[in-house]
Amino acid sequence: MGKLSNVVKDAIGKADLYPLATASISGLPNVIPIKLVFIESDNELWLVDNFMTKTLQNLQQNPAAALNILIPDDKISYQIKGHTRIETEGHNYNRMRETVLKANPDHPAKSLVIMHITEIFDCWPGSTIGNRLDN
Repeated sequence: MGKLSNVVKDAIGKADLYPLATASISGLPNVIPIKLVFIESDNELWLVDNFMTKTLQNLQQNPAAALNILIPDDKISYQIKGHTRIETEGHNYNRMRETVLKANPDHPAKSLVIMHITEIFDCWPGSTIGNRLDN
């Protein structure tokens, strides 16, 4: 199981958009930018589904996903891999929805994608590229 370090947590807090990669059951890839990512714990991220269509279909077929944290000005890029589950009701979903709507009532906050982190890698070009950061 992957565990977020304070350095990676700080980067998540600084990033503006987060590319999220998924694949269909047949392996057809899909990447979208998402705006809302919350750190729920050291090994769990919450991704807000405001406008996901193909991504949600992919996650329903194949729960594996990868999230990129990219801050070019700071020369930071991390890849976070994990398994997801989708919630559209219940305590977690309601808590996410309340937080999102309080910040911006125009966001639909359709569902909550919970990512259980399995691996974290450094992706910035240089001597540490490809190194695992969670072990």
